[in-house]
Amino acid sequence: MLDPSDIKASVAAGLITEAQAASMAALAHSRKGARENLAPGDEPFELFKGFNEIFIVVGLMILATGWGLVVGSIYIAEISNPQQEAVLFGFLGAAVLWGLSEYFVRRRRMVAPAIALSVLFAGNAALALTVYFAQPFMVAREDYSSLPLPFALGTVALLLYWLRFRVPFAMAMIAVGLFIVAMLMAATTSGTPQDISDLFLLSAGGPFAFITLVLGLAVFAVAMAFDMSDPHRVTRRSANGFWLHVVAAPALVNTMALTLLEQDTQTANMILLVILAIFALVAIIIDRRSFLIAAIGYIVAIATTVFDGAGAAWTILMLGIVLLLLGAFWERIRASLLRLMPGFVPLHRLPPSSFSRD
Repeated sequence: MLDPSDIKASVAAGLITEAQAASMAALAHSRKGARENLAPGDEPFELFKGFNEIFIVVGLMILATGWGLVVGSIYIAEISNPQQEAVLFGFLGAAVLWGLSEYFVRRRRMVAPAIALSVLFAGNAALALTVYFAQPFMVAREDYSSLPLPFALGTVALLLYWLRFRVPFAMAMIAVGLFIVAMLMAATTSGTPQDISDLFLLSAGGPFAFITLVLGLAVFAVAMAFDMSDPHRVTRRSANGFWLHVVAAPALVNTMALTLLEQDTQTANMILLVILAIFALVAIIIDRRSFLIAAIGYIVAIATTVFDGAGAAWTILMLGIVLLLLGAFWERIRASLLRLMPGFVPLHRLPPSSFSRD
């Protein structure tokens, strides 16, 4: 095992450059926490490194609450020019959050505060821009034509935040922001959906379901690009891919599943089972349990709302058994599937299996 003195000795001997030594140190640091002492084949996941991070997150939440109450009291006292005040307080809030991110994210490399700060930054940007650009009387009449611009600008602001701090969770919020902007634009041009199911049914009126499906595929493609650039999952690129899979999978599963369930035929149910099996195979091959959890979670939700009594109980019981079996033998199943992959599949860009493929 290498330690810092070995790296320094390698630089002194001319084996590696200072830049390479710095990159190695950064890589070693990125593997700390959830990536350290992982079992072979396990998927890295990290929300916080210790209770001190939770302590800081609580402080951030209290700070944000106090800031909101102060701003709200000023708005009540001086409501003469709400748009100008929205810009002022929005910039002040963004500056404070940016400064806190410089310390807690870039310098301290904390995980939970990074997630909290990215959420607060996104909320601050979306609220300030919405107050400045949106027309409340138009929104009250279900005219959302004034909303796409502030949400699009808020998504761009969050993208700038990600480019600076590389918080993986922010990437998921960017994807959600794109969904919101696309849905608002569709609602502006095609009318608002009559029911929540219209957002997922391909047979429903309006382009909402197609937008969900296309954006879901696009987010999945970006997630795979991050994953394939880091097959050993030792950098934050892998974490970006993880959170994007969390966003992509529900969009894809819900759209296909609800469309087929609406038909309520045996053929549609069989097609749904085939699609879910394909999702499971894809999740195992790319080694993303989050992708499969989205599908299984959706089936459980359907089982508790569509099926009656014993049917729901047996369905959930069987899904629990399947998940436990996959959790116990995930790597063995994955190794078997990888052996069956044709030659054109770039296995070297996928996480290696801990079992031999010889």
